[in-house]
Amino acid sequence: MDMRLEVVVLPVSDVDRAKSFYQSLGWRLDADFAGADDFRVVQFTPPGSACSVIFGHGVTAAAPGSTEGLQLVVADTGDHSGHGMG
Repeated sequence: MDMRLEVVVLPVSDVDRAKSFYQSLGWRLDADFAGADDFRVVQFTPPGSACSVIFGHGVTAAAPGSTEGLQLVVADTGDHSGHGMG
């Protein structure tokens, strides 16, 4: 049986700021859906990845910034230097 990790939930405090950040990295915006009761989910996928990240309002009860230990792997850091740093 094949298994794949397809979505990682990231708790954020500012959805629009997080959206701008992932857009600046060149990640593909897959969804930005708003629903009832202030619910909103945003999904991005890094280039070449089968796994996406989602964040928003009402997506998780986890504290913003509490996700630890995730690693984004790139083949050539020269193409990505400076992105996400600082």
